[in-house]
Amino acid sequence: MNRRDFNQLLGMGTAGILLPSLPAFSRTVSPEALLEVGMDVAQKKRLADAALNAAKSKGATYSDVRIGRYLNQFVITREDKVQNIVNTESYGVGVRVIADGCWGFAAVVDAKNEADMARAAEKAVSIAKANARLMKEPVQLAPQKGYGEVSWKAPIKRNAFEVPIQEKVDLLLSVNSAALQNGANYVNSVMFMVNEQKYFASTDGTYADQDIHRIWPNFTVTAIDPKTGKFETRNTLSSPMGMGYDYLQVNPADKVTGITTRYNMGYDMLEDVTAAAKQARAKHSAKSVEAGKYDLVLDPSHLWLTIHESVGHPLELDRVLGYEANFAGTSFATLDKWQSKNFNYGSKQVNLIADKTQVGSLGAVGYDDEGVKTKKWDLVKEGTLVNYQAIRDQVHIIGEKESQGCCYADSWSSVQFQRMANVSLAAGKTPLSVQEMIKDVKKGIYIIGDGSFSIDQQRYNFQFGGQLFYEIKDGQITGMLKDVAYQSNTQEFWNSCAQVCDERDYRLGGSFFDGKGQPSQSSAVSHGSSTARFNGVNVINTARKI
Repeated sequence: MNRRDFNQLLGMGTAGILLPSLPAFSRTVSPEALLEVGMDVAQKKRLADAALNAAKSKGATYSDVRIGRYLNQFVITREDKVQNIVNTESYGVGVRVIADGCWGFAAVVDAKNEADMARAAEKAVSIAKANARLMKEPVQLAPQKGYGEVSWKAPIKRNAFEVPIQEKVDLLLSVNSAALQNGANYVNSVMFMVNEQKYFASTDGTYADQDIHRIWPNFTVTAIDPKTGKFETRNTLSSPMGMGYDYLQVNPADKVTGITTRYNMGYDMLEDVTAAAKQARAKHSAKSVEAGKYDLVLDPSHLWLTIHESVGHPLELDRVLGYEANFAGTSFATLDKWQSKNFNYGSKQVNLIADKTQVGSLGAVGYDDEGVKTKKWDLVKEGTLVNYQAIRDQVHIIGEKESQGCCYADSWSSVQFQRMANVSLAAGKTPLSVQEMIKDVKKGIYIIGDGSFSIDQQRYNFQFGGQLFYEIKDGQITGMLKDVAYQSNTQEFWNSCAQVCDERDYRLGGSFFDGKGQPSQSSAVSHGSSTARFNGVNVINTARKI
């Protein structure tokens, strides 16, 4: 678990141990209640129209409505015990309007009739008009075609909420047992499941009904050296995914052998925890790294976090403009760099893409929370910065005529705003396997899994750790290392990218709880890549004493 996710999970009360931030007005319910069918589409459309009509009658020039039902289930275990099982449901409506050239927003919990909807819309309009007194310039909203009545559903094969609790508990306890049998002293395992049932309507003429599913099975194993009392850990190498319970049902033919299993569209939790327990134990006898310059071979299970922090966040246009500075600041990638049309973000091998359509990814939806159909676009092309991530009231700043479809709110009660799309490093075009890449490395380190990290307030200077480290000498892996972290800055790092494996090695990583904004909102986002090589990167020894 990386620091961002860990911070999201801290600070909860005893009853909610290990729980992330939940949608506003969440209520605890029975597992059976999560399977109850909500309103049908006709009911939602009738309610939405009541709000849209009320907003227009009060002077709104634009309005949209989000009717949301948010379901969460968390199963939490430790060793041979179930620590907690939590089921929550949140239902309500958010109405956003433009009146007198300014935004206004209001929300209502458990809206059941047209009168509730009209009151929310009228309140949003009154707020917009009050805000307009302080406005410096009116909102410029990019035009958006209406799609009529449309729907989108995550392509799940097995709904995780329909899987009996006992089956999930049995899996997690068997994972814990396997860890203890293979050298772990302690083990925690958790399964997070989310279902967002979202209905969007706007005065543009879009009525979008969407059913979104996400799942994240994960664990941490701890191995103690009885002679020294020191401990080592290894966290899951699973990726949170925009999938159903089928993510945990793996076809053996889909696996790739080697140091790490290819967890892409299927995840064998038992196999991973068995390896994790042995690797945590092996860390005690691993050689402490010698600081210096190394060529780094970075597995996708590690590289996703570096992409997230050094590309995903600094290329959010609101950070670039200084509108957003929460969760590690603004951005070094200012507009003048993009306007120059030749700003060097990385080497020619670096092609970074934003994509809200990638099947199985955390950020995949059909339509964003402004009713914009999602798409794929270039951020960095052959090393040159070419675009940002922007939404309807921002795109005019970068000369775009339509939104890129990356607007999101984590609850019906939250105002939607610009959030990170799935941002990924494109696979290399030349056939290249991980083994072939390693053969050409004289002095290097192979890094697997994400660890602690630090990045400055401009998303420029950074330091990253990992889960597993292997020394490479003259094209051969010679053994395990520990106490490894690398330091660089965003431009220097991405310009050191010398090779990227081909699409056969492409995998997704991601963050299940990515925080942004004030008040804070949480979103889920994936980052894909193949294994990549970065030459001459500075590596430090994290165990050294100053």
